Amino acid sequence: MIINRVTMSDIDDILPLFSQYMFFYGVELPKNQYIEYLTARLREQEAFIFAAYDEASNPVGFVLNYQSFSTVELGKILVLNDLFVDPDARNQGVANRLIQCSIELARGMNAVRVDLGTAKVNFPAQSVYEKIGFVKDTRFFSYSLSINDHQAVC
Repeated sequence: MIINRVTMSDIDDILPLFSQYMFFYGVELPKNQYIEYLTARLREQEAFIFAAYDEASNPVGFVLNYQSFSTVELGKILVLNDLFVDPDARNQGVANRLIQCSIELARGMNAVRVDLGTAKVNFPAQSVYEKIGFVKDTRFFSYSLSINDHQAVC
């Protein structure tokens, strides 16, 4: 298995995997919207993406990371936002290798931690994360607000 950092010229490699990932989370959009989104994130240097390739150079997984910050820890945080491995390539260490790339990226940017989230019912992913050493947060709840559904008052 080979892991490469994805550049603008590699986006087509991960599109089929990205589509499967989005389908898993119940989102189906035209392919061009995925291309535009990923291209913008890379062009603006807002995302760091790694792709895993099998021996035949077929893409079998990806991890997409964003940078954030912690005021309390006075440091950078790497947010491991998206991770997907093709079902036929699972249980072969692909996810582990991709996560290790995210951890090394975080070290390289002097981040204080790596954060991630997953679906509450995604038990296989939770198992992988916990085996690596990620700890489920018991101190904080996560909240989200859809901007499209909220009327601003300012």
